[in-house]
Amino acid sequence: MLKFDFVKQFIFILSVLAFILLGTTACKKNKLIDDENAKVEFSQDSVLFDTVFTQSGSTTRNFRVRNPHNQPIRISSINLKGGTSSPFILNVDGSPGKSFSNIDIPAKDSIYIFVQVFVNPTNVNSPLIISDAIQFSVNNNNQEVQLEAWGQDAYYHKPKNAIKFSSGGYLPYSTIADHPTTGASITNTTVTWPNDKPHVIYGWLVVDSTQQLIIQQGTKVHFHQNAGMWVYRYGTLKVNGTLNNEVVFQGDRLEPYMQDIPGQWDRIWINEGSVNNEINYAIIKNGFIGIQAELLFGNFFEPRRLKINNTKIHNMKKWGLYALAFNVSGGNNVFSNCKEYVAAFVAGGNYKFVHSTFANFWNKDGRSTPAFHVDNHAGSQQIPLDTCYFGNCIIDGSQSNELELDIVTTNTFAINYVFSNSLIRTNTNVSNTTHFPVGNSINGTNPFYDPNVYNFELKTGSNAINLGNTADAGLYPLDIKGNSRTSVQPDAGAYELP
Repeated sequence: MLKFDFVKQFIFILSVLAFILLGTTACKKNKLIDDENAKVEFSQDSVLFDTVFTQSGSTTRNFRVRNPHNQPIRISSINLKGGTSSPFILNVDGSPGKSFSNIDIPAKDSIYIFVQVFVNPTNVNSPLIISDAIQFSVNNNNQEVQLEAWGQDAYYHKPKNAIKFSSGGYLPYSTIADHPTTGASITNTTVTWPNDKPHVIYGWLVVDSTQQLIIQQGTKVHFHQNAGMWVYRYGTLKVNGTLNNEVVFQGDRLEPYMQDIPGQWDRIWINEGSVNNEINYAIIKNGFIGIQAELLFGNFFEPRRLKINNTKIHNMKKWGLYALAFNVSGGNNVFSNCKEYVAAFVAGGNYKFVHSTFANFWNKDGRSTPAFHVDNHAGSQQIPLDTCYFGNCIIDGSQSNELELDIVTTNTFAINYVFSNSLIRTNTNVSNTTHFPVGNSINGTNPFYDPNVYNFELKTGSNAINLGNTADAGLYPLDIKGNSRTSVQPDAGAYELP
C-alpha cells in the first residue's frame, strides 16, 4: 500500500512539473520579443507603381511584413514619411490611413500592407516621379520601405538587365531594343523616340552595338537619381534639336528648388566605333558629367567621332565635357559653371571647336581647377594630339587662370595645338606664336550678361567683340541664337552681339 501511494505521489509531482514547464514555455512563446536586434523583414524593399494611370489616377500595390522570430513582435508605429500630405495611403489589417500604432505579428507569421496612390497623370505640374517612404518603428529600430509612383504620363525606360562586376557590384540597365511605344524587342535597327511625352530613364539606358538612337527636336529626357545614357561601342546617338525647340537632358525632380541642383543624374557616356554621333541644339544640365566621350577599349585605330553644335552644358557636379583620346568637334556651344573643368581633353585625340564659350563661374562651393584642360599623355607615355584647334572661342571664368595645358614633349609625336582669335583668361605663358598666333585677347575685359543664370551673351565693352576671324565664322554663319555673323566682323564665343 505504501509503495502504491509513493507511485501516485511521484506521478502527481511529474504532472505538476510538466504543467509548470509547459506553462513557462507557452508564456515565453506568447511574450513579445523586445530584443533590440529583433526586426521585421519585408518581401521587397521598395514599391514601384509602374502602371500608366488612367481616369481616376490611382492604383494599388501590396507587400508582406514578416516576423522571422519564434516570439510575437510588435511594430510600435507605421507612418508615411510624407505625413498627411502624401499622395499615398496605406491599408493595414483592413484599416486605411497614413499612420498606425501597436501592430502585433505572431511568431513566424506575416501581415500584408496595401499601398494606394492618387495622382493626376495629365497634370504637367506634378513631378514625373512621386516618392515617399513607409517608416516602421520596431524595438527602437527604424526601418523603411521606399515608394515610387509615376506622376505624369511619360515613356518610362526601366532596367531589365544587370552587369555584374568582379567587385560584386551591379549596373542595372535597359536598352533601346525595347521600343518605348510598342515594347517590342528590336535589334540591328534605328529607334526614333517620339517627342509627344517626356522620357524617364531608370538605371542606365544603353544604345547597344547594333543600334542607333535618334532623339527628335523638343524631346524632354529625364534621368532618375544615378541614371545615365550609355552609347556603347559601335552604337550611335543622334540628337536632332532645333533652335527654340531644343532636346533637354536633366533630372526627374521638377520641384522649383531642384532646378539648379547639380548631380541629380550621372552622365551621357559615348564609346568608340561610330563616326556618326551628333548632338545638335541640346541643353544638358544638373548632372554629374555632361558628356563623357571615351576610348574605352584602347584600340586607337577604331573610329570615334562626336559632333556637338549649338549645345549648352552647365551645372555639372564634376565636368561638363570630358573627352579621352576621342575625336570631338563643333561650334556654337556653351560649356559653363561646373564644379571642376567645363571641358577636359585628355590623353590626346582630335579636337576642333569654333565659336564656343568655355566659362566657369561656379559659385556653389569651392573650385580648384581651371575651366579648360588639355593634355597629351597617360602617365609618362605621350599620346598623339593630332588636331587641337580652338578658333573664335572664349575661355573665361572667375579665377585668374582658366587655361591648363599639360603637354608632354618628346620626339615621338608632334605637338599640335592652336588657339586663334580667342579671348583667354590665363597666367600661362602664351608667347609661343605657333600655338597662340597673333589675334588672341589675353585677360581682356569680358562682361557676360549674367553668368549666375547661365546667360553668357556678350555685353558692350567686351574684348571678345569683333575678335573673331571670318574663316571660322564662315563655318557657323549664324550664332547659337540665329543671329548673323557674316555681315560684320565676327565676335568670339557662341553669341554675336546684336
